[in-house]
Amino acid sequence: MIEAILSIPMAFALGSIGFAARSAPDGRHTRVQPLHLVCGSILSMIGIMVMALTAWSTHEDQHYDDFGSALTTLAALMGGALFLFGLGPLTSWLLGILGRRAVHLPLPMRLAAHDVADNRSRTAPAVAAAMVATALAIAVMIIAVATTAQNRAEYYPQVRSGALLVQWFSAEEAAAVRAAIQQELPGVPITQVDRQRENGHFGLDIENVEFPDLESVAPAGIIGDHALLRYLTGDPSTPYDENTAVVVTADDVEVDKVTIHYDFDLARNDESLLTKSIPAIVVKPADPHMEELFLPAKIMRDLGYRLEPEKMIIDPSIHRTSMIEQERLDRRLGDTATTYIERGFQASTGWWVFVVAAVVVALGSALAATGQGGDSRSRRVLLRVGGDSTTPLRSLAACRAGLSAACGTAMGAAAGCTIGLLLVWPMTASVEWDPMPRVAFDTPWSLITALVVGLPVLAAVIAGLASPGMTARVVPADETRVSR
Repeated sequence: MIEAILSIPMAFALGSIGFAARSAPDGRHTRVQPLHLVCGSILSMIGIMVMALTAWSTHEDQHYDDFGSALTTLAALMGGALFLFGLGPLTSWLLGILGRRAVHLPLPMRLAAHDVADNRSRTAPAVAAAMVATALAIAVMIIAVATTAQNRAEYYPQVRSGALLVQWFSAEEAAAVRAAIQQELPGVPITQVDRQRENGHFGLDIENVEFPDLESVAPAGIIGDHALLRYLTGDPSTPYDENTAVVVTADDVEVDKVTIHYDFDLARNDESLLTKSIPAIVVKPADPHMEELFLPAKIMRDLGYRLEPEKMIIDPSIHRTSMIEQERLDRRLGDTATTYIERGFQASTGWWVFVVAAVVVALGSALAATGQGGDSRSRRVLLRVGGDSTTPLRSLAACRAGLSAACGTAMGAAAGCTIGLLLVWPMTASVEWDPMPRVAFDTPWSLITALVVGLPVLAAVIAGLASPGMTARVVPADETRVSR
């Protein structure tokens, strides 16, 4: 479904190639029709306005619902695609300018510019393809760097670093899950997190402590036994009392009791909730990010709750689970439960595949423009100047490829930076109820510069080396007139 939706803006972006072919005149001295330039400019301006509007509508650090955020992102992508679509005629216009202003360039480059401009009906689509591919690669690089920075700032570890977490299993499957863990990790203690079976009102009031994340992270606290408390603190000597709650926080606070408000009857009003105060102590967590209220299982049972296993954890202080052990456990569990080892934030690298593919397409398009831009007069001129040497022919091919790639990457870089910097806003919009402010990110200017400079050089080198270096007879001088 997502692929089908994303194919719509992609089709518009690729339409720039067809638009370039349709607007390209046959000869160097024939100009692009003004109607094509005007229509392309209007479409590109509309695309920029759509992207700017979506960027403005999502620039605030607030919650955006999933459906609205998806529509806004799709609108931004359509704006970027429309922007690229409108640049098609500009490609033909730029090649024409290059051919007419190449008088003062060295002979191989002048002839190459004339070749590219003389065959715009065939070279313009290839250059437009290089432009689109370059723009998409750069836009993805900018967006990926920004989203990675934002995701890193928003990342919250599920468990302690190095811990194995097994979850998403039913109460009936808990025994089988525990047995599977024991078979794959024999002799390793299992820390269990419990949950109450009964639904109803349950609230916690910690005296003299502001614990803002408590209700959103663990509305009923974290329930377990001495092994769970030892896992939270990383200290086996932490005092444990079945009738005492433990506030696990890195803050310097003093707590002597916790008040629990509860009621199994959902039909009763909050005013009639049952209340019980239990003694509490404060301990430091093993990891600073961990803020929990630990409730011994006996306290919950005394309140009348029935408990069932919710999660199982392998304490990294006792055993650090390897990836091989996790894979074996996954095969044994099948679909019964899921496993996760906390390794900190892991940046996605899948976008590099798209960038590399786009760069390859841009390079191939520049080389395709080279193959289509040959002109017998240019070859005769260079053979006349260089005799039987194939070096001038290779220089001509290299210059054609370099100029074609330079035109495509220059336009693509400008378009890609515009699209990427505008799409960063909707792409980093938060769908969380408690959104984190956007963080600063470093635009990958060095990578962009390397792409813009390196791609034309690489295209020129490949075209020069791959040129057949064919020889021809030396023709009379009157056949070798250079167009000026």
